[in-house]
Amino acid sequence: MMIRDMFADDINRKINGVIKVDQAADDVIEQELNEYVITRELKKHFITFFNYYGDAFDQPTADMGVWISGFFGSGKSHFLKMLSYLLENKEVKGIRSVERFRKKFEDDPATFMLIDRATKGTTETILFNIDIEGFSNKDKTAVLRVFAKMFYNHLGFYGENLKVAMMERYIDQQGKTEEFRRVFEEKKGKSWMEMRRAFAFNGKFIIPTLMEVLDMSEDDAKAWFNDKTATEISIAQLVEDMKAYVDTKPANFRLLFMIDEVGQYVGTDTDMLLNLQSLTEKIGSECEGKIWVICTGQEAIDEIIKVRADEFSRIQARFKTRLSLSSSSVDEVIQKRILKKKPEAAKNLEDVYEQNDSVLRNLFSFNGSILDIKGYSGPREFTENFPFVPYQFIIMQKVFAEIRKHGNSGKHLSGGERSMLSGFQEAAQKIQEKDEYALVPFFRFYDTVHTFLDGSIRRVIERCQKAADNGDGIEQQDVDVLKLLYLIRYIDDIPSNLDNIVILMADDIRVDKIIMREAVRGCLDRLMSQNYIGRTGDTYNFLTDEEQDIQREIRDTNVDTASIVERIAQMIYGDIFTTKKFRYGKYDFAFDQMVDGITVGVATGGMRLRFLTVATDAIEKTDYRLMAESKGNEAIVVLADTPYYESLESAMKIRKYVKQRNVSQLPKTVQKIISDQQDEAGKYELSAMSELQNAIEGAQFYVDGEHLEIKAGNAKSKIDQSLEYLVAHVYSKLDLITDNAGSDADIIAILTGAVTALPGMEPNRDAASAMEEYLEMQDAKKLPTSMADVQSKYSAIPYGWKEIDIAAVAAQLIYSQKVTIKYAGNTIQPDDPKLPDMLRKKSEIGKTSISKRKTISAMMMRDVKAMLREYFDIMDVPDDEDGLIRFVTEKFTEQRDYYASLDARYDGHKYPDRALVQEAIHLMDDVLSQKKDNIALIERVLKKEDALFDNKEAMSNGIENFFKTQVTVFDQAVQFEKSLHDDLDCIAENEEAHKALNTIRLIIMVQTGSKFNYNRIRELNPLMDTVRTAHDKMLEEKRVEILETVRQCMEATHTAANGDSKASHLIEKSDRYFSQCKEKIAELKSLALLDAMFLPMCQYKDDTVDNIESVLAPPVPKPQVQPTQSGKETAPVKKKVVRAYNRQVVFQAKTLQTDADIDDYVEKIRSQLKQLLKNCDEIKLN
Repeated sequence: MMIRDMFADDINRKINGVIKVDQAADDVIEQELNEYVITRELKKHFITFFNYYGDAFDQPTADMGVWISGFFGSGKSHFLKMLSYLLENKEVKGIRSVERFRKKFEDDPATFMLIDRATKGTTETILFNIDIEGFSNKDKTAVLRVFAKMFYNHLGFYGENLKVAMMERYIDQQGKTEEFRRVFEEKKGKSWMEMRRAFAFNGKFIIPTLMEVLDMSEDDAKAWFNDKTATEISIAQLVEDMKAYVDTKPANFRLLFMIDEVGQYVGTDTDMLLNLQSLTEKIGSECEGKIWVICTGQEAIDEIIKVRADEFSRIQARFKTRLSLSSSSVDEVIQKRILKKKPEAAKNLEDVYEQNDSVLRNLFSFNGSILDIKGYSGPREFTENFPFVPYQFIIMQKVFAEIRKHGNSGKHLSGGERSMLSGFQEAAQKIQEKDEYALVPFFRFYDTVHTFLDGSIRRVIERCQKAADNGDGIEQQDVDVLKLLYLIRYIDDIPSNLDNIVILMADDIRVDKIIMREAVRGCLDRLMSQNYIGRTGDTYNFLTDEEQDIQREIRDTNVDTASIVERIAQMIYGDIFTTKKFRYGKYDFAFDQMVDGITVGVATGGMRLRFLTVATDAIEKTDYRLMAESKGNEAIVVLADTPYYESLESAMKIRKYVKQRNVSQLPKTVQKIISDQQDEAGKYELSAMSELQNAIEGAQFYVDGEHLEIKAGNAKSKIDQSLEYLVAHVYSKLDLITDNAGSDADIIAILTGAVTALPGMEPNRDAASAMEEYLEMQDAKKLPTSMADVQSKYSAIPYGWKEIDIAAVAAQLIYSQKVTIKYAGNTIQPDDPKLPDMLRKKSEIGKTSISKRKTISAMMMRDVKAMLREYFDIMDVPDDEDGLIRFVTEKFTEQRDYYASLDARYDGHKYPDRALVQEAIHLMDDVLSQKKDNIALIERVLKKEDALFDNKEAMSNGIENFFKTQVTVFDQAVQFEKSLHDDLDCIAENEEAHKALNTIRLIIMVQTGSKFNYNRIRELNPLMDTVRTAHDKMLEEKRVEILETVRQCMEATHTAANGDSKASHLIEKSDRYFSQCKEKIAELKSLALLDAMFLPMCQYKDDTVDNIESVLAPPVPKPQVQPTQSGKETAPVKKKVVRAYNRQVVFQAKTLQTDADIDDYVEKIRSQLKQLLKNCDEIKLN
């Protein structure tokens, strides 16, 4: 059966693919009413609308707005038009609209009753597209003016010109419409209806007509005709006219403004939105549901006003009924309007499906699709959709939507039932001559959209078609594939890879997909060779003219192989296998990273992981060569042959091309193409990444001379497995480490013996033996070995131990006293807190030497222990070498510190036997100087044995006891003798005290080279008491003498003042001075210092007396100076300066025994008096 004979309705009948609200021909209306499909979605909207609309008959409402939203092609215009037909209940060819809908609601009589009830009243509809009827100058009253125009047109007036409409309305209210038209026609010769459009050019006929019909004066008529404001109208005035009109109608009358594309017309223009809000609000409040406003728009009303919802809250209230249409039921509409089958055809198609069920399931299996895109679910779906496939309904909606976005002409396309209807009808017509096995390939839909496409798209298809017609390397099927690629150009849900293109090109159930695949592959190759299409990974893309030019330039851009290989290396080691160190158990192994001949990062010289790409010659990839090269320390991965290289090359060509162009200076269209190419580069890179992973998964692995068969796992897993095999074979002595250290604490535990085990069961026993053998070999070769050498050896192949484990093994050897550790020449003991750093820290291991230990002989050990017990007077001396060395070092260090503390006490003092103490320090230093070497240290102790004992004995018999018990008395005696230096002459007068003081001096005197007598220190205290007693008595006598002088001085000052208040301040000051002198006299411990107070006190007394006399003496008149005979004045007489001194100050008490003593005493007085006379004219001795 031919396809055209299967349909219930003629497939070639005329169908309006796009519904326009202004199409009013009866034939059009009849077809629209008859073929209108009530889908499940539309039925919900009919129920919502008629429920709300019907309730308004019983209860007046101000909420009289309906907003129908939906994107292009959702059917909102069609739905609006159907509501108009139903509510007006228009009669078309003898049948009312409601009756035509009765059959459509046979399964839902309740909903039909709602519709039928709503049409019982009288209804007039004003149906129009506001985008067409609206004025070009959209000002803030644009919506009002369109409403006014359409309302007055509906009343029969000329709404295009509100001035004319208002005049006609006024004439009509006067009942003179017919008269006006007659008179005008008599004067003009043409009818008013014909000429009112040219109103402004017919003033000489209109003015006299107004004068005659309305009895207006000529001036009034002219003034009105020339009045510019007569064209203005307010919302209140318009609504008043509307209300006046509906008030003349029955109670159940309704006037409906049914306006298409309001949302598009108003947009987000604030002024027009406010105009619409104010108008609908006024209509609602004034007319109470007798006038309705039903609008359509692509966006819901709340989406339009969401930016300023607070300003437009009232418009939401008016448009309370909101219906949102989608194209989810587009397949249902097409199935019922176009694809409905005759019964016999349906039966035939069901049989075809049953016979080809499995074939159909296999045919429509898409690769990598995102949407739920499928073939047929069963015979019913096959019958309903034949010759189309269900996925085509989904994809075509997306095609229409994308063409609107990307083609200027295509913006007028509809993506819902409207254009879809035309598209499916035209596609079915193209294969109507075929049989029940035929299918509509997807490229057939191209002809539906061809005329709407941008010229740059059409030119490519047309040029390709011309090449096919001329046989210029292109075939007709190539053109069909090119059309298909354009249709899915922007559809991301179906990747345009070879498998999916084959499915989309399927034109028959019986198609052989293998043959079809090869045919399509040939088409794609030819199209690519002619630059009609591009390729990204495994997907193919339609190219416009400009895209083809840019694609050609990109293809000619050169990218060198080394750059591509380097990028592959970055992808492998930066994205796919990011591991820098391979973990094997508890170990991390560094490995060199290579791709072909390029090394990534710094080479370590250890294991190596190398990838070979398609850039490596095949001769370098033979089994024999790769097994030989991998032997020892390498894993070689020969990548499988996937298009990763080509994809990456394409991406890098694009990137390089873009860098070479000054994109910002190019035309916007070219910038857009280059931007798209950059996106393509990103896709190429993603594809390369995916293909690279596939190449690794399918790679050949050569490890340590073996060709491995790694079957399971992803890319990373397979690389891991190859490295695991490599580690196991390369690091063959890794298992010598049986117990891993975790931190320095574990090393310290080994060094301190905290880790215990049975003999022969020690952790890492074999590892320690291996290290000990290595050190013995180094010692035999006389080669110095550092911990850096040890770390380097045992971290490398074939060991691979961790640095902390190497340090732990070394610590084990240290604890068992099998090796010696030296740092900066010093032997390091196991308890040194810095030892873990010396064993493992990079900054320290180079300075740390390790060697096989040389042990101290048993005889030497015995001798030194005996000596130490006696020297230190201690029985507990360690028996092991390390313990003994530690004991010697600690003890001699303590002894040295002790002697150094004694030596420090000599600073600032003259104590006895300092040389002996310094000799002891020197002995300790001499012993400790050998602590870098255990054997040398013990030898030095034994060598210095006699000197040590002699020094110890000398120290203990004298100086040590001195510092323990005698130093305090010694210091007191030294200080006491020093304090008496100024009073020696006085003390000499006391024979006993003088003798005692000389004895003290003799005892505390320390002379170099003389032996100090520590026993006499006990004599110091009695001697000091003798001297102190005599000295104290002299002090007391001196104080009495000086205090008498103080009394005399104070008496002299008071006598001079004689109680006169004028001198009171001088007396007070003098008393304070002498009081302070008394305090000082009581404190002073020196005879010399007490004597020194006489002179200052007497001098102060004399100055005070002079001051008092000056204050109390009456003023002396200034003597008149008599001129001399020569006429010169006589100089005034100068006043003498007299100083009085106490005799006791000058003549101090003293014992004189010889003539020499007398001469000295007299000479001293003479000198003192001469000195005093220098400061005055006279000296007065009291």
